[in-house]
Amino acid sequence: GLLSVVQTLKGSPEQELRIVLLGLDNAGKTTLLKRLASEEVSTISPTQGFNIKSVHSHGFKLNVWDIGGQRSIRPYWKKYLGSTDLLIYVIDSADQKRFEETGQELAELTEEESLTGVPLLVFANKQDLVAAAPAAEIAEGLSLHTYRDREWQIQACSALSGEGVQDGMNWISSQIMNRKK
Repeated sequence: GLLSVVQTLKGSPEQELRIVLLGLDNAGKTTLLKRLASEEVSTISPTQGFNIKSVHSHGFKLNVWDIGGQRSIRPYWKKYLGSTDLLIYVIDSADQKRFEETGQELAELTEEESLTGVPLLVFANKQDLVAAAPAAEIAEGLSLHTYRDREWQIQACSALSGEGVQDGMNWISSQIMNRKK
């Protein structure tokens, strides 16, 4: 999980990364955050406001901000974007009725000046559900191929089972290592 990524990043003393975790309500952000922190994921309630998890390992601190995705909270997202090193956007792959809405939110986010050039990892979550759209189809629907100002990756996953989560974290690790060079 997250610890193995952090262990591979053994960088300079007290190196710190700020990751913002966003997506619509019920996309699985908090489940993903708990999975990354190797915590129990059986009981999750909707995020009212935000959750922050920090992991210290080998002189490295990874701060992950999980911000609620309810429509009433979304206008406040931009207040949390300053000094973001990486954006993780979580999509409920089985909730196809909300693909247009989540696509609009992501497009608005990536236009924020404070996120210019910030790498983007899209977790196509809930792949364990029968109704889940494949990650490639979601990437096409979100027009991710048009994002030329940043590195991006879409990763199919199930935050509940953990499948695909480590692959996304490996991509994050490669992004961080590339930025250090």
